[in-house]
Amino acid sequence: MSVDRSGLVQKSFEKKAQEIEIPNAKPSEYYGELIFDKKKMSKYLDKDTLQALLACIEGGRHLDRATADAVAKGMKEWALEHGVTHVTHWFQPLTEGTAEKHDSLIEYDGNGGVIETFDGRSLAQQEPDASSFPSGGIRATFEARGYTAWDPTSPVFIQEDTLCIPTVFISYTGEALDYKTPLKRSLRAVCDAALPLCQLFDSKVNKVYCYLGWEQEFFLVDESLYSARPDLTITGRTLMGHNSSKNQQLDDHYFGAIPSRVAAFLRDVEIRAHKLGIPLKTRHNEAAPNQFEIAPIYGEANLSNDQNQIVMNIMNSASRKHGFVVLFHEKPFKGVNGSGKHNNWSLGTDTGTALFAPGKDALGNLQFITFFVNVLAAVQKHNSLLKSSIVSATNADRLGGGEAPPAIVSAFLGKTMTDVLRKLLVLPSDTPIEIAGKTGTSLGLVELPEIFVDNTDRNRTSPFAFTGNRFEFRAVGSSANCGSALSTLNAAVAEQLISFKAALDVELSSGKPLNIAVMDTLKPIIASVIDVVCFDGNGYSEEWQQEAKRRGLDTQTNVPEMIKVFESEPSIKMFQTTGVYSEKEIHARNEVRWNIYSKKVQIESRVLVRMATNHIIPAVLEYKTKLLKEVALCKEVFGNTNGCTIELEMIQTISECVEQLRVRTKEMQEARARANAIESEYKKALAYYDIAQSFDGIRGPIDMLEEIVDNNIWPLPKYRELLFIS
Repeated sequence: MSVDRSGLVQKSFEKKAQEIEIPNAKPSEYYGELIFDKKKMSKYLDKDTLQALLACIEGGRHLDRATADAVAKGMKEWALEHGVTHVTHWFQPLTEGTAEKHDSLIEYDGNGGVIETFDGRSLAQQEPDASSFPSGGIRATFEARGYTAWDPTSPVFIQEDTLCIPTVFISYTGEALDYKTPLKRSLRAVCDAALPLCQLFDSKVNKVYCYLGWEQEFFLVDESLYSARPDLTITGRTLMGHNSSKNQQLDDHYFGAIPSRVAAFLRDVEIRAHKLGIPLKTRHNEAAPNQFEIAPIYGEANLSNDQNQIVMNIMNSASRKHGFVVLFHEKPFKGVNGSGKHNNWSLGTDTGTALFAPGKDALGNLQFITFFVNVLAAVQKHNSLLKSSIVSATNADRLGGGEAPPAIVSAFLGKTMTDVLRKLLVLPSDTPIEIAGKTGTSLGLVELPEIFVDNTDRNRTSPFAFTGNRFEFRAVGSSANCGSALSTLNAAVAEQLISFKAALDVELSSGKPLNIAVMDTLKPIIASVIDVVCFDGNGYSEEWQQEAKRRGLDTQTNVPEMIKVFESEPSIKMFQTTGVYSEKEIHARNEVRWNIYSKKVQIESRVLVRMATNHIIPAVLEYKTKLLKEVALCKEVFGNTNGCTIELEMIQTISECVEQLRVRTKEMQEARARANAIESEYKKALAYYDIAQSFDGIRGPIDMLEEIVDNNIWPLPKYRELLFIS
């Protein structure tokens, strides 16, 4: 029954990082060599084709078939020079991953041979089987047609021997079946809503961009140890395991020296990413043992989100080469920090103005305050919806789990901005907003600090924090596609900006100057948000849970109920008004999310019961038999069991724990059978939520047994082995 875990550990340690191909050049010299960027376009496309493609990318113009054919011809020439033999439409279905179907470039040449072909139709559109991906009932099994369509704003790239074309994925009847389509709609919505406001401050503004900087947290475990844990291999997290004597309590892993094997892996990932034009910038140890983080330079949101998905794929493939497995699960280990994907989000104009940073003068500062306050209003109004956009079966294990963030969406401003807002409430509306140090001292002046980026603290317990020139949506999970959270956030902000502009127009129509009209419109909003959604304190405290509820913020922790908010009346109205989702798409996505939630909990439940039955109980009974033999021998030699007090206590504990496992695993199997009989996806998810709450009832006895059973008999690698890399 026993497993030689020391052998597994040794096997993992012997599989050192293989030699990686380090380019004999600076990153700037090979950066982007595997993407069809403007430099490649200029080389492989004629002037007219280049201008038409750039007009499509930068101006949203339609790309006709003749131009698409010309673009495809240039792409094919470039791709063949890099050894490409296949092409795929690369998309992001609702499976929480990416999808691709590879087609060879070869076609018959008419003379019994083949030639490489690639035309505009193959570039622009393909037809995968829509019924085989989650659709929430939009497509039935016998209605398989769906389309992928090229997104020219995200560059075509090469991976291995395949030309990858980023695409949207829609049904035959036009509904979005992916994350990219709603994200692109939301980018248009927030631009259209923000542009009229920006033009009041600067008539030269023609476009507003949304930017994303993701911070990807993850764990690494040795591949051999991973393979010996059925819970890790099947669910991505440990469903049992007593905490290690040492984990993160000394805070010695955070920002510590990166282990050499990990550094080699990260270097490999960076090289691959840089060749694909992905600007990875930061790497470091995170708070928990074996936890790390990488992050890129800030970028346009649609492209940055694509790049995050590409990087996750690169990490999965590169890790095996280095003897690791990457864990993107939000809470793979109990008792240590989980992993998030902090979304640093901002808006900016095509004239170079950052809308969440102070301006160069009083008018620019007024514009900053306008957008800053309206974001807070959107977060307050759609507090529940924003939480709904990031919740999942896996992220639920992390929310409120002892690290950022709690399952309550509040906004951290920092003392400086809180004081500024309170000051604006009481001062006359014509009071100028200046930068401290830039002007002479003036009584009544509302001053913003000159070194603004460093004037706001970092509150790790806040799910939505202002960090100087952007907001950091910290609640997004490590395994998530950023598109879900960003689509919702952009839509909520767009709706609020539309509402604000309508109210502002009323004030302007009365003849008020712009600065007074803006402040008169902003003040009621500031008053409504400052003491409700704004919170700078400890989000982990029990007091905040009660205070948040008193303020009217959403404190719900039931995952299916949080998902249900997505199809509430205010949510549907907001999404329809901004054009991000249709009502049909909203209901369909909820069906998908409830279904995925139920299936993930179902899988975890099955694994937990089977591991308890097939791994833990046999090992424990083996050890119990060993103890019973010891007691019997003691009685045979000494005529009594007086010297076996410890053994008898352990036997009693083992018997009690095994009985608990017998009863509780049977109860879980019965509960699962009842849940599986429910037809409604929502009600089934509620039943599985209750099942998930009973996991600790099985885990508890197992973790207790791990502490007393002979280490040589225990069948699974323990936390102390999984969490520390040599």
